[in-house]
Formats: sequence, structure tokens, C-alpha cells
Amino acid sequence: MPSLGFGLGLRTEHYEAVLRDRPRVDWLEVLSENYLIPGGKPLYYLDRMRERYPLAMHGVSLSIGSMAPLDLRYLGELKRLAARIEPCWISDHLCWTGVDGVNLHDLMPLPFTEEALRHVVARVAQVQDFLGQRILIENVSSYVSYRSSEMSEWEFLATLVREADCDLLLDINNVYVSSVNHDFDPRAFLAAMPRERVRQFHLAGHQNHGTYLVDTHDAPVAVPVWELYKEAVERFPDVATMIERDANIPPLAELVTELDEARRLAGAVHSRAA
Repeated sequence: MPSLGFGLGLRTEHYEAVLRDRPRVDWLEVLSENYLIPGGKPLYYLDRMRERYPLAMHGVSLSIGSMAPLDLRYLGELKRLAARIEPCWISDHLCWTGVDGVNLHDLMPLPFTEEALRHVVARVAQVQDFLGQRILIENVSSYVSYRSSEMSEWEFLATLVREADCDLLLDINNVYVSSVNHDFDPRAFLAAMPRERVRQFHLAGHQNHGTYLVDTHDAPVAVPVWELYKEAVERFPDVATMIERDANIPPLAELVTELDEARRLAGAVHSRAA
């Protein structure tokens, strides 16, 4: 699959500016849950975006790591939205999001055990069969670990994408945040990822609380994340890159300038490689 280039996460604050200014953005990632509705303004704008840009769907409610049965109603809504906008791909997170029917509205990490791996592999296969396409699974940032874990996060994730025959959304900020919180080398994480499975990068900002980091998506990309991004581009060339911003959202032009920095860094890496 060819790279989409450099994109942004579409946010309601930027609907009119995107349509009016046609900024230097190659593609847009849309939050799936915002558009799982029968009609109204969100779908009106989404249809107009689709006329102008390639789109990717990104969700937060799949809860692929949960022990609860998959939500077939939710999957049906995803499938209908995908039929409407024909996204380049659909992605969600390696996590669980609730218990006993209660959505915690957070992306909770898994224990990295063989039992959990077998469980998630089977569920990814079920989701892909239902949707009729391969999905992307994203690594999450985490703040706790499990005593029961039998392998590293990167070993778990690399095995998952191979055995479930899915692809990977590699969140560079999440790798860095977790590496600080759990004291591992983020480059070991990158090195373990199967080159042929990485389809997309996420870049975002975080908050530094001294002894730990929190993935907040409310600030520009931090310098250490840019440095790690350069290493990711060197290892995984021509992967679609996009910037997420979910709070303290600046004017569109400011995000486009930040996206241009990603273009510049990736171009410099490619020039050195050539």
C-alpha cells in the first residue's frame, strides 16, 4: 500500500478552515465514533472532506482486549460508515475500555501474557472477518504494568500483528511516554516491529510530570519524540504520518506548520539514506 503522506486528525474546530483554505495536508484521519450517526452536520462535513482528501478511520471503542463479547452493533456501524466514506484503513487500540458494560472512556493496557495474546489474535481475526478488511492496531501509552506479564509490550505487539494478519499504527509519542514510565529503551520497541506491518505513524504532545509522562494530545510534539520519529522514519520509510491534537487546539495553520516539520525531518532522513 503506498504511503498517504502527511496528514492531520480532523477536528470540528477546523471544518470550515480545511474546506476554505485547502491547507497543505495530504490526508485526514477521522474519529470513527463522531460519525456513527444517521445524519446531521458531522456527516455533512465528512462527505465534503471525502470529496477533497483521502480519509482514514480511527476508533477508541473496539475494546479488542476485553473479555466481553465484541459489540456487533458497534462493528455494524463501523462497517456502514466505511461503506460510505471508503477509508484507506480502519484503526483502533491494543487495549480494553470497560467492564460489566461500563465504558471507562480510557485506553487500559493489557497483561502481556500468552493467554492474552491468543485471546486478542482471535478477536482481531473476528473483527477483520466482520469488516471484510485488515485493520490497524495501535500501541497505547501506559502508566501501570502487570506482574503476570510474560513478555515485553513490543514482543506481544509484534507477534500479534503477524499472527492475526493485521497491520500496525505505530504511535511514536506513546512509545516514548511508555519508555519513560516503564524505563525501557524506545529504540528496542522500534527495532522489534515488523517492517512490513507498519502502515501509519501518530505524533502528538504529552505532559511531563517529572517522574512520569502523560499522553495528553494537548501540546506540540516534544523534542525527544521528534528524535524518535526520525529513527522510525529511517527504519520504516514511506509510512503515512499524522499529528493528533485533542485539547488546547490551536488554529489550523499552526498544526500545518507542525506537520511541515514532520515533512522536513522525514525528507532529511530520506536524503541521507539516498
